[in-house]
Amino acid sequence: MSAARREPFGAVDGIAVEQFILANSNGIEVRAISYGGIITSIVTPDQDGVIADIVLGFDKLDGYVASDPYFGAIIGRYANRIANARFMVEGVEHHLAANDGRHHLHGGAAGFDKMIWQAAALPGGSGVAFDYESADGQEGYPGTLRVRVRYQLTDANELIVDYQATTDKTTHVNLTQHSYFNLAGEGSGDVLDHRLTIAADRYLPVDATLIPLGAIAPVAGTPFDFRTSRAIGGAYDHNFVLNNWSGAIRHVARASEPASNRTLDVATSAPGLQFYAGNSLNGRLIGKSGRTYGPHGGFCLETQHYPDSPNRPEFPTTLLSPGEVYQSTTIFTFGWSG
Repeated sequence: MSAARREPFGAVDGIAVEQFILANSNGIEVRAISYGGIITSIVTPDQDGVIADIVLGFDKLDGYVASDPYFGAIIGRYANRIANARFMVEGVEHHLAANDGRHHLHGGAAGFDKMIWQAAALPGGSGVAFDYESADGQEGYPGTLRVRVRYQLTDANELIVDYQATTDKTTHVNLTQHSYFNLAGEGSGDVLDHRLTIAADRYLPVDATLIPLGAIAPVAGTPFDFRTSRAIGGAYDHNFVLNNWSGAIRHVARASEPASNRTLDVATSAPGLQFYAGNSLNGRLIGKSGRTYGPHGGFCLETQHYPDSPNRPEFPTTLLSPGEVYQSTTIFTFGWSG
């Protein structure tokens, strides 16, 4: 394992942004920047040893600042949607930023994806830690929230993402990583022929605004049944209720691309997985390859709590109180065969 390298990656409002470069002994390289904790690049070999960058993104910081697909970013305080941009905590109603119609999405108009994080290489050179303090009232959330997210690349081809947070007032927290993957290489076309398996017997049906209807429904006999490997094939933006949730890390998903034989495995301690098939990509964004990102040009496997949990007492709670530590871990493992 080589030591993490760091280099300049532009500036926002006069504040310098740095890029950290992690590499392992198997030819995998991960790059992440202090703006949004964004993963800008993941380079992996295929079955023939040909390397490609398998996440969507931009060559320069300006692309991330100007666009809103959340490419590669840390999402918070609350990943996914909160209905009507409000929730109650200890008898007090809190009004959040409404940035998705009347709803709150991915932390609001200026979520964690738009913040500059404090960053430092981890001891041993295998990773980077990003720290951010979210002020009481930011985007409508109560409490000062202190967040640390660590990325660590191992020689077992794992990218380990650890989330921790503490608060001085009871609040809601739900963090995730929003990389868009294309295992054939970013800019190479759509991902509809990628094959996907998700270890979920149930999912959350949603209304036209993507807010859960309330029921938790079986996937059997529906287009949401990914319990055995099948092609993505269409548009998805739904939360899957992962099997065997106890807070322990377990394997929950596997994606593969038939031409390159690249694979991506996901393990997590989270209860849910938002599978998004890049439905809103429309060919207007030009990526690192110089090619446009069209519909379904990448897919996201966002490990998280369920959408609108603050307003759904029947869902696993996302409340964090003073003295408690929010802790979640997701492991992305990259592979290839041939």
